[in-house]
Amino acid sequence: MRVLLDRSPFITPPTQETAGKGYWPAKWITHPAADGVAPIVMAFRLRVHIAEEHTVRLHVSADERYEIYLDGVRFGRGPERGDVDNWFFETYDVPLSPGAHTIVAHVWRLGKMAPSAQMSYLPGFVLAAENEPIETFNTGHAIWETVQLGGYEFTSPGVAWGSGANLLLRGAEFHWGFEKGAGDGWASAINIQEARNKQYFDYYGPAPGWRLRPALLPPMLEQTVHAGSVRHIEELDVTADGALNTANLIVSRTRHRKQDESQWNGLLAGSCNVTIPANTALRVIIDLENYYCAYPEFVLSGGRANTICAEWAESLYLLPGKRDKGNRNDLEGKYFAGVGDTFVHDGVPNRRYTTLWWQAGRYMQLTVATRDEPLTIERFALRETHYPLDATSRFNASDPRFATIGPIMLRALEMCSHETYMDCPYYEQLMYLGDTRIETLMAYAVSAGDRLPRKALALFNCSRDSSGLTASRYPSRTRQVIPPFSLWWVAMVHDFAFWRDDRGFVRSLMPGVRSVIDAYLGYLNEDGLIQAPDGWNCMDWVPSWVLGVPPNGAAGVSGVLNWHFIYVLGLAAELERLMCEPVLASRYECFANDLAERATDAFFDHKRGMLADDVAHETWSEHSQCLALLSGRLPFDRRSSVFDGLVTAQDIERTTIYFSHYLFETLRLMKRPDILFDRLQLWFDLPGQGFKTTFEEPEPSRSDCHAWGAHPLFHLYASILGIRPLEPSFKKVLVEPQLGPLKWAEGGINHRLGRVNVRFVQSAGELEGTVTLPPGLSGVLRLGATTRALEPGVNEF
Repeated sequence: MRVLLDRSPFITPPTQETAGKGYWPAKWITHPAADGVAPIVMAFRLRVHIAEEHTVRLHVSADERYEIYLDGVRFGRGPERGDVDNWFFETYDVPLSPGAHTIVAHVWRLGKMAPSAQMSYLPGFVLAAENEPIETFNTGHAIWETVQLGGYEFTSPGVAWGSGANLLLRGAEFHWGFEKGAGDGWASAINIQEARNKQYFDYYGPAPGWRLRPALLPPMLEQTVHAGSVRHIEELDVTADGALNTANLIVSRTRHRKQDESQWNGLLAGSCNVTIPANTALRVIIDLENYYCAYPEFVLSGGRANTICAEWAESLYLLPGKRDKGNRNDLEGKYFAGVGDTFVHDGVPNRRYTTLWWQAGRYMQLTVATRDEPLTIERFALRETHYPLDATSRFNASDPRFATIGPIMLRALEMCSHETYMDCPYYEQLMYLGDTRIETLMAYAVSAGDRLPRKALALFNCSRDSSGLTASRYPSRTRQVIPPFSLWWVAMVHDFAFWRDDRGFVRSLMPGVRSVIDAYLGYLNEDGLIQAPDGWNCMDWVPSWVLGVPPNGAAGVSGVLNWHFIYVLGLAAELERLMCEPVLASRYECFANDLAERATDAFFDHKRGMLADDVAHETWSEHSQCLALLSGRLPFDRRSSVFDGLVTAQDIERTTIYFSHYLFETLRLMKRPDILFDRLQLWFDLPGQGFKTTFEEPEPSRSDCHAWGAHPLFHLYASILGIRPLEPSFKKVLVEPQLGPLKWAEGGINHRLGRVNVRFVQSAGELEGTVTLPPGLSGVLRLGATTRALEPGVNEF
């Protein structure tokens, strides 16, 4: 029923009456009690009578979120996350049979208690039908009624500060049956303002509020999952005031109720229910056996005021209040500390409880407390959700360890891909540019689609302020600027230009590229070097770097920041050449060459043959060496010594998990897969440490699910198999395998013209294999200093 549009509806020319264009034939509506400050959960109801069977096209949005129902059955949710100037709406083709129907929208706005990435204007709802009388369906014209839904209370998420409020839902106060339009208290909705398209124009000046544009993404995946197994069941003591506190309760097998395992595992499998006796308190720790982003669902029967608290955690902890987690598979002697939601049952049989927003993690702790009557959990399941990535690329190799880490890396990418990319699904749920650049590269390598990368590029372009720099994370209610991340956005545009074929889209982003470059050029000092830009110049979570900022990166002249800019200036010059802008390309080349000469003079240490991070030559890192080599602008006679220093020096700061992507790019450039394989040991160790996804930073890591840590997934295809674009728009393919110690490797990726498949076998220093290209695609095979042409079809060598 969901339809993806490539243009906005209702783009009407201005008239004398409207003096503008882009008005919808509908108005935003709200509940009379919605003050725009306090959290509110509402329902909107429309009753219609359909004379003849037909399909109606509905355009729907809300602030902040909605679920929409037809005759009690949900057929959509949204809106896709954006900002007020890019407020998305979904389109549905809804078949209607003759007779009476009820359309209900479930709408909520949490304001400051919403996820940090959730932007907002006012609580509201809008619906407009296409090619239908406006008084039949459209908000502001049809007879829409509303009711404030009771029973909702919102609490702090604690350490998971970006994920939004936890929910306390009281069944006795809830408006059961609202999705069917049932119950009392419905009253007329009130109008807020006219609905307008993104392309809205008004002669008298733009009005504040939402500017609507079609959703860019397909619906998020939603599937019911019965997952996991019970690892610990424990009866709890209840304090005199009825409180339960499990925060500092250690897991001990001596308190485990093993006799109850079978029944609880049956509940998890969906094969039976579980009844908790009256006046009982239990905690049940579930190992979902994988990482999930999901809406928990309970169906409850039994005593009034019985409660279930469903908490989530990525792992258990060795000590309360500390990050140390040890092996993620272990529970014994550990502590559960999580975030989650609480449901207070009203005693009516077969009530279904769920949340407004999903939770994330590997472990769940159910804390159940009954009073004078038993509580029966009739059903428990998860509705798993994430972006429908459709990963169809494949990789196999002679080293069996790749078969164990591949699913871990792919799962991390899936769990961090939703309506936007996310740094992590548990703690922040924010789309950061440094993370997103790596996530999009992985997406290009493993899937054929590019809707989510396009959206990321477009939203960050919209996030630029008067300085010309992007926000570091977007959407976000709190603006944050990390200037190096703006440069990674330029690199993202370059990535798209090569991995995908849409020159028009790239052209639309070029004004943003130029503004970022010009913003950086404004920081050239009297020595012709980049002075630390204003903002948080975070480059990598190196333990000795304060807040990830390299030496002199907060206020002085940093070698890391200068070489980063030199590298990206070269990418920008390539983009300008692609856009047939030779003058701008030449301008960037001149700046890059001049800055590289000055940076070499300032940071190259003749004694060590390496690049320092500071002009005093006191600090050193892999980062400076990598960025300088990747820029391609080091004097030729110094490249080998810089690389030697990179791989042999013992006293330089190492790239951590995130920035090791750029180390791997450097090792590929310098044709040293042996070192790349050595550094992959960190990932080969993950299964034995109990990880189901990749982590954020060196132990003790805060986040166990951080997609930037999955970047070797990209390198499986682009560095080991060596499949990359040779020309913009992926018009030709470069295949440059670097198998390192592998005896053989094979795999393939999807190209817009078809499948690119490769197989390589190496023995006694000789490499042989096949490269199979789809019709219409040619390329180059590069083996050391030797190249040969690749033609469509099977190429053997």
